[in-house]
Amino acid sequence: MNSVTIVSAFLSMLAGIGIFLVACSMMSSNLEAVSSVKLRSLFKKVSKNQLIGVGIGAVTTAAIQSSGATTVMIIGFVNAGIMSLTQAATVIFGANIGTTITGQIVALGMTGDNSLSTTVIFSAFAGVGAMFTLFSKKDQLKRFGGIFSGFGMLFVGLSIMSSSMGTFSQLDAVKQFLAGIDNALLLVIVGTVFTAIIQSSSVMTSITITMVVTGLVTLDQGIFLTMGSNIGSCVVAMIAGLGSGKNAKRTALIHLLFNVGGVVLFMILGLLLTATTGGSVSFGILFERLFPNVPQIQLAMFHTVFNVLTVVLYLPLTNILVKAVTKLIPDKDEENVEDNKRKLYYVDRNMLKTPPIAVAQLKKEIINMADIAMQNYICSLETICKLDFSKQEQFKENEEEIDFINKELVKFVVELSKLPLSEKDHKYVATTFHTISDIERVGDYAENIMEYADTLKKENQGFSESAIYEIAYLREHIEKLFEKIIKAYTSKDIDAFKEADMIEDEIDKITARMEENHIVRLNEGICTAIVGSQYMSLASNSERIADHLINMGKMINEW
Repeated sequence: MNSVTIVSAFLSMLAGIGIFLVACSMMSSNLEAVSSVKLRSLFKKVSKNQLIGVGIGAVTTAAIQSSGATTVMIIGFVNAGIMSLTQAATVIFGANIGTTITGQIVALGMTGDNSLSTTVIFSAFAGVGAMFTLFSKKDQLKRFGGIFSGFGMLFVGLSIMSSSMGTFSQLDAVKQFLAGIDNALLLVIVGTVFTAIIQSSSVMTSITITMVVTGLVTLDQGIFLTMGSNIGSCVVAMIAGLGSGKNAKRTALIHLLFNVGGVVLFMILGLLLTATTGGSVSFGILFERLFPNVPQIQLAMFHTVFNVLTVVLYLPLTNILVKAVTKLIPDKDEENVEDNKRKLYYVDRNMLKTPPIAVAQLKKEIINMADIAMQNYICSLETICKLDFSKQEQFKENEEEIDFINKELVKFVVELSKLPLSEKDHKYVATTFHTISDIERVGDYAENIMEYADTLKKENQGFSESAIYEIAYLREHIEKLFEKIIKAYTSKDIDAFKEADMIEDEIDKITARMEENHIVRLNEGICTAIVGSQYMSLASNSERIADHLINMGKMINEW
């Protein structure tokens, strides 16, 4: 075999790995977009029931074809305080089961005889999907085309890898080198390092399956490489956890301890199995007997059994594991700086790994921002009517919080809008820039009213009883308007928005009457020009707040 053949085989292997990685990414992004609604509903069901958590983790990872993305998303939830460590642990357990689906698909695709193998059949999906993508006008059909194309390309990449590895398997030097790597620990380390580099245990497992099928490595070697891939998959989560809060770090550590613990346990079991049988039985021999003549199925099934049994063993120990990571990464009084650091309530950048979930959390964050802005408006009215400034510090804190959320949320939306989204999600995300701006303006108008209160205090003047009564009546209507808008925005309730629109019309009438009554009081000498100026500005600002809330509600017609 000449050097040209060897170089050609090496380049083919790189090409196959590249196509496989692109295929995984294509499948993942389109599956996320298609299953966005179901993914959101799944995560709403995360509860204290551990089996439900495991099931959600498994289904989500199977759907998006990435345990790393699922784990990073969970870190985001924990960091935002949406999910407890115990809940996160069970979902991570499930993610490890879900990630075995890719290996099973690959193994299935590599079965069949030489006349018409399933690899050829499945590879044809790339062409079918391309037709959907190119000629379909509907976004949903294009997404399905992307899924089909990714699925087909998966096997095109596998076929190229398998062919190149077949060439390497004929080289005595390569065979002797790989045969010399028979140390289980070394194989686990190799699997860990390669998985950390390509950041996908599914891809590493699939590559290992092709190596076993072509005879480049034995089944036992493949098993230890696959076990190492489980540890390597923790790298993405560890990186995500490092830049987040304590609970996020703890979540990443749970993932690491779970995977390392499973590997250590199975390595001990493997040694005991070999020792007690005098070397006549190993994991490889055992699965060869269970699934004869299909090495791809043997390795894929081991991967599944390995992850399922690890979950079964760890599940009863979940609370102990959570306590352990809490002690390893303790709460420290002197580290309160981290706790006081401003952060978004429902959104975390780690969630960008799973855009459908990020969109759902974005809506919650926007509603939370609106709630804080409304709290400040109510506070400003109470302050100006009573000239009681006892809540001024809280008001300033809220205003700073609104400004922070505004800036950070816009950054988040910019990043999210660049990711592959369903048509519905894309339309929603596009409207959020305007909504965030509208809410920020509500906060600004509340700040204006607080300044009017400060002016009245300096002038030692205040509103009359009749003026205070009118402000209370206006406040009541704006609170009703806010309630209806939030209801409409949360669940796209058209009827709630129509009710809000009617309330806004009434608010316009109320502010008009306030102006008329003010002129009467001014003529009767009940109020001064300074008081009247602040009163009219308050009414005008309140009317604009109502307009901005209506703008927020109008956005539901765009998505």
